[in-house]
Amino acid sequence: MPEYKGVLTTEDRLLAKTWDRIYIKLVGTDGESQRKALSRGSYPESVFKVKVDHNNSIGKLVLIELEKKTGLLPPQDSWFPAKVELKSPEGETFHFPIHRWITDDEVHQFREATACLVFDDSHPLASQSRTEELKQRKKQYRWSIYAEGIPHCMKIDFFHGLPDEVQFSYTKQAEFGFTAIQGLIELKLDGLAARKEKWTSIDAIGKVFRHKQTALSEYVQQNWKKDSLFGYQFLNGVNPMVIRRCSVLPENFQVTDQMVFLRGGRSLTKEMQSGNIFLCDYKLLDGLKANKVNGKQQYLMAPLVLLHKTPEDQLMPIAIQLKQEPSEDNPIFFPTDSEYDWLLAKMFVRSADFQDHQLNSHLLRTHLLAEVFSVSLLGNLPMVHPLYKLLVPHTRYTLQINALARNLLISESGIFNTITSSGGEALQKILQRATSSMTYTSLCIRDDIKERGLESVPDFYYREDGFQMWDIINRFVQGVLGYYYKEDSDVQRDTELQTWVLGIFVHGFLSRPESGMPQKLNTVAELVKFVTMVIFTGSSQHAAVNNGQFEYGSWMPNTPTTLQRPPPTSKGTADESSLLETLPDVNATVNGMAVMYLLSKQSSDFVPLGHYPEEYFSERVPHQHMQLFKGELGLLSSKIEARNLGLIIPYTFLDPALLENSVAI
Repeated sequence: MPEYKGVLTTEDRLLAKTWDRIYIKLVGTDGESQRKALSRGSYPESVFKVKVDHNNSIGKLVLIELEKKTGLLPPQDSWFPAKVELKSPEGETFHFPIHRWITDDEVHQFREATACLVFDDSHPLASQSRTEELKQRKKQYRWSIYAEGIPHCMKIDFFHGLPDEVQFSYTKQAEFGFTAIQGLIELKLDGLAARKEKWTSIDAIGKVFRHKQTALSEYVQQNWKKDSLFGYQFLNGVNPMVIRRCSVLPENFQVTDQMVFLRGGRSLTKEMQSGNIFLCDYKLLDGLKANKVNGKQQYLMAPLVLLHKTPEDQLMPIAIQLKQEPSEDNPIFFPTDSEYDWLLAKMFVRSADFQDHQLNSHLLRTHLLAEVFSVSLLGNLPMVHPLYKLLVPHTRYTLQINALARNLLISESGIFNTITSSGGEALQKILQRATSSMTYTSLCIRDDIKERGLESVPDFYYREDGFQMWDIINRFVQGVLGYYYKEDSDVQRDTELQTWVLGIFVHGFLSRPESGMPQKLNTVAELVKFVTMVIFTGSSQHAAVNNGQFEYGSWMPNTPTTLQRPPPTSKGTADESSLLETLPDVNATVNGMAVMYLLSKQSSDFVPLGHYPEEYFSERVPHQHMQLFKGELGLLSSKIEARNLGLIIPYTFLDPALLENSVAI
């Protein structure tokens, strides 16, 4: 009888092995094998042979069936097989990627690894398997509305309801507890978590700012009052998404030449014409009712900030208005005002930036969008689809981290509602406003930088590194997808691909045509750009707005999570006492530090961008492009590291060596 020789590999991870009985069945174009029991106990590699009851082979293998049966004594044993490789009697090798937990005793089918578009999947067995897989996936990956007016999420009760294939590894689960308590313990601040009193001095804040410090966090503590650091953060801090070039002042920001001092002696009008004036407008926060923290009313401003690029190429603030509507009790503050007037104005801006950053730039534009990309992918594309194989590593842990965030971070009883001024009813309104104004252009870094007029701003490392990251990802995507989509017509007739794209438009952008988000793709070029955006958003963009949170935010006066006194209505009244009374209480401060620490903490099973430990592709060409991709990322990492040696503040947030493949934290 013809005989197929096989190797079954179990994933090299904690608790991946099983002692249950494993059965395998082979299905080919010309028949199928008998169900065969493999040796009890699945070691990293199990070699086996499968005979078929035919005089000839069963042809080209289409799929395998795996089944795990519990022994006489429960409980059932979880198992994480990685792949199966089989050699036919004719000497041809077939690969079957699995890379998921199997926890039940059901029969699971896995397709041969050769990627195949839906219109090329002509064999009846293959077509039937594809249809059945998608039917099951659509049951598992369903949509839910967490709150009206924001991107939809996956429908689950809690993260334990997630399919096994997308849950944390045991290693990640053991390390990660998404609670402020864990962060407080690791930062050795748990004794301060219940203290609701105000800070008595800046020095008192400094006494708790001792643990887990980095060179950058220490620099921020020492320089947080300086205008140069204040301006620098709009470009290279954790929220480089608000600043834009200003060619005409907004009507509600009535700054004149006589009000501002510009280095170089030129007028405000001429400096705007020369492209040297920039605006940060936090109108997203306007008119919202601020939260209560410790039972006390907090304050949430919607400031406007005017910045000037000096002849020395520094970005310096020259005017701040803390509320949108000009009035006598809404003064415009300038660097020439008293020390505490100006410092207090900057603190209100930094607090507003925290709210915009966390809810808009971070939560909405990376976490929630990455979930939309993932649910639409996992629910609409089978494992054999090349786009599934390309993108599934970029969905790793995203669904569970978001489920945890919804339950423990932004829920009614979540930490965000206990320590921030934008908690409570303001949170949902900010997300709704941000969603209604989100565009496809703003997710594509080259288009976004051009639209904001920031192409020529010097020392803009987010832009410099981001452009290079985008281009490297783009070349990689072009190389892989160009192998499968030879012509534009291939894109147009790929119904599974079009369903994925439409799902993102409907559930992520709420069917808003004005967003510019494609409802369908017509060309290979459009597909490559779209997929580049998806990978960039979940890896590079998330890292840019996530990885520096603790370094810039752990020194609370630089990034107050809330402010508990209203902004000054006149000048000359601020002093150190009023500044301290405005800052958040002790417990809000240390809980904020703990959350930012946890959100920035890298797990031990971190997978860097460009590393693909789970093999989904079997063809030579995708593997070649993966190696090229990894190599280009390595070169960029070396280039960034060399540049940073000459910088006072190294910019590391887009160093490929520090980027994760997915939104996993």
